[in-house]
Amino acid sequence: MNLKSERRGIHVDQSELLCKKGCGYYGNPAWQGFCSKCWREEYHKARQKQIQEDWELAERLQREEEEAYASSQSTQGAQSLTFSKFEEKKTNEKTRKVTTVKKFFTASSRAGAKKEIQEAKAPSPSIHRQASIETDRVSKEFIEFIRTYQKPGQDIYKQCKLFLDTMSHKRELSIEEQSECAQDFYQNVADRLQTRWKVPPEKVEKAMDEVEKYIMTRQYKYVFCPETTDDEKKDLAVQKRIRALHWVTPQMLCVPVSEEIPEVSDMVVKAITDIIEMDSKRVPRDKLACITKCSKHIFNAIKITKNEPASADDFLPTLIYIVLKGNPPRLQSNIQYITRFCNPSRLMTGEDGYYFTNLCCAVAFIEKLDAQSLNLSQEDFDRFMTGQTSPKKQESDSFSPDVCLGVKQMCKSLDLLSQLNERQERIVSEAKKLEKDLIDWTDGITKEVEDIVEKYPLEIKAKSQALAAIDSENVENDKLPPPLQPQVYAG
Repeated sequence: MNLKSERRGIHVDQSELLCKKGCGYYGNPAWQGFCSKCWREEYHKARQKQIQEDWELAERLQREEEEAYASSQSTQGAQSLTFSKFEEKKTNEKTRKVTTVKKFFTASSRAGAKKEIQEAKAPSPSIHRQASIETDRVSKEFIEFIRTYQKPGQDIYKQCKLFLDTMSHKRELSIEEQSECAQDFYQNVADRLQTRWKVPPEKVEKAMDEVEKYIMTRQYKYVFCPETTDDEKKDLAVQKRIRALHWVTPQMLCVPVSEEIPEVSDMVVKAITDIIEMDSKRVPRDKLACITKCSKHIFNAIKITKNEPASADDFLPTLIYIVLKGNPPRLQSNIQYITRFCNPSRLMTGEDGYYFTNLCCAVAFIEKLDAQSLNLSQEDFDRFMTGQTSPKKQESDSFSPDVCLGVKQMCKSLDLLSQLNERQERIVSEAKKLEKDLIDWTDGITKEVEDIVEKYPLEIKAKSQALAAIDSENVENDKLPPPLQPQVYAG
């Protein structure tokens, strides 16, 4: 699909959402741009062509072997009997291989049907396992529902039980073949209700919703993200891609939503909650309902922000922003599950089909997002993707009036972090300089002290004789007067 970025937002021509065969239904990237009906037609043509080529190859090999056998029979003489048995065995083996190829490309065979009927008589141990609470509840609701249809309801229940029994013995089939079986079953049940039981179209649609809910609740653990596919690998790739694009702002996508408005902020939170909740549902229709609720919250948020109805050009970039902000778990697995096992009429028409097609476009855009899509230079885009830097803060006077408070606060925080980083770098630089100055000063003082000591060496003299005590006897100087005596005066 031709996804491109303009100054007014991401634009997708609505005609590109439709089936590329021109039937008027919504297409799907998983079906190479076809709708469900046209994709099945193309798939059947390709499969029939492959079957025909395999038959031609098998017949050609068999003719070559027969000719080789006929030419060698006359020369081998006595060994003809042994070779005949060997050739017969080889021919039987080749025939068996051809039959196996035919069985692989056809829905079933008589022998397979008989085998399934015989195996159905012997209950599988897994049937006796305790059903989950949700499966139990869905089964009771389904039984209550089909009772309102009386005889057509009994026929529906019988067909559903037969389908589940058949699918329990086809676990070895690829997920595409199991999807084909489910789509054929939906079509057959709808045709039986319309042609055989003359049920009105609105009741047929309601019945098909209940049929899908009943069988897919039981089949969910076998067909959702099976190990035989690369769905899990795609999930991890998309999650990693979205995490790497955490720096994308609403302004880059030209999202016409102002989260500064409390109502709009609540709508954005609800939209993210709905798209994340999709993974917790087991029925394709319920997963589609989550996508529809998410999309309606997006339209309401745009309408409140712009005070006018939202357009498709406003919706898609906002949906991309919601997906980037929410990073829904197992996104590709959920999309593939809906594509494979949802009632095809829901994906081909109606609001569910429209919103689902837009979600597929949003995921495709995220996977191929580049610098040109965001009006960035390749150098800036690469630096943002590697985490070397983040988008620069806009000045307060350059913000448009519809920029949300969260974006302004984020830009202020980024600017504050940038200033703190610069201060930290200056402090580290000054600290290193101070450390060098201290080392140089210490070395200088040490050198000066050494020079002075060298110039004026310290001389230590011998200890002189101690002086005599004052009260000691002085033999040499005996002319001193006698010491004073105390005198007593009367009165």
